[in-house]
Amino acid sequence: MGGEAEFGLYVHWPFCLSKCPYCDFNSHVQDSIDTEEWRNGYIAALRWFAVRAPGRRITSVFFGGGTPSLMPARLVAEILHEAARLWPFAAHAEITLEANPTSAEAGRFRDFAAAGINRLSLGVQALDDAALAALGRQHTAQEALAAWEMARKTFPRASFDLIYARPGQTPDAWEAELARALRLGAEHISAYQLTMEPETPFHKRYEQGKLRLPDEETSVRLYDLTRAMMAAAGLELYEISNYARPGAECRHNLLYWRYGEYAGIGPGAHARLVDETGAHQALRAIRAPARWLKAAQTGGLEEMRPLSPEEAGMEYLLMSLRMREGMKPARFAALSGAPLPEGEIARLIKQGLLARPSPDTLAATDKGRLVLDYILTQLA
Repeated sequence: MGGEAEFGLYVHWPFCLSKCPYCDFNSHVQDSIDTEEWRNGYIAALRWFAVRAPGRRITSVFFGGGTPSLMPARLVAEILHEAARLWPFAAHAEITLEANPTSAEAGRFRDFAAAGINRLSLGVQALDDAALAALGRQHTAQEALAAWEMARKTFPRASFDLIYARPGQTPDAWEAELARALRLGAEHISAYQLTMEPETPFHKRYEQGKLRLPDEETSVRLYDLTRAMMAAAGLELYEISNYARPGAECRHNLLYWRYGEYAGIGPGAHARLVDETGAHQALRAIRAPARWLKAAQTGGLEEMRPLSPEEAGMEYLLMSLRMREGMKPARFAALSGAPLPEGEIARLIKQGLLARPSPDTLAATDKGRLVLDYILTQLA
């Protein structure tokens, strides 16, 4: 599985300054962090994966979290140096780091660029101070704008995230906010509808009736408005929540959605590898930071779990149908050992939910992406 195949590395930094009330990511607030211990844990985990994934070539690295812009730049550099010692890097490998736009972190952008980061993903989330406060963010809109300008000057590539369909948000208000965001000249914007994730403070308030989201009709209007405005600005939808100019897509995320191979180090990180027999292997690392760190340092990381053909096929279907480019039914059949049901495909095409962009490709339509869960249940 070596050669020219794409291979990614995900690095999870599990710490934040504060926990956002809508977030269900594996993130934690901790007063004291022993950087040297974490360095040793990450290096050990890289070497663990190098034994299980020899001969690969790294095409992308993604530092996610948590808030990886809280990592010391020296630690980022050491992780990348060790990764390069274990695997060759592609000539134009994409190396992304997620950052929050607080003033203190933005001032460290140059250090991250020197460490090897060539793409920054900035968590702007909103350009309205009241909305940022409601979302539990630690920055203001002005700080976000300043951080964005610094990111554009410092990194070859940069993108930012927005959250919409927030409580009380109207289409007119979102249109004005998105128009302001588009004037910033980004080549890539991720726009996520706010969802109520179980076991988050927002979900609890939602269940208690203390938090109301836009109704389904308004949510669809917001999604359609987002897609239309992005397209008018030259940013085409390439995945349900991601928009980019041609060539500016996040290559690491495309690796996930195309069901490629990647190693994942850090608490709760996922990994997908293909063994010498062609079978797919999965890993979800220990989530608790202290437990993961101890396991990494003592060689006690969990082993990869073989995926059944049915599991691998369904994972591919779930990921690939998120993309505008769609999926390859022939690859699904090769992974799962059985073809997709042609009768269901024909029915979903007739309903306007699926289309065939090419004879060997199947993709969700604009209408279909709104009901992707339904499509998956019909094809499963």
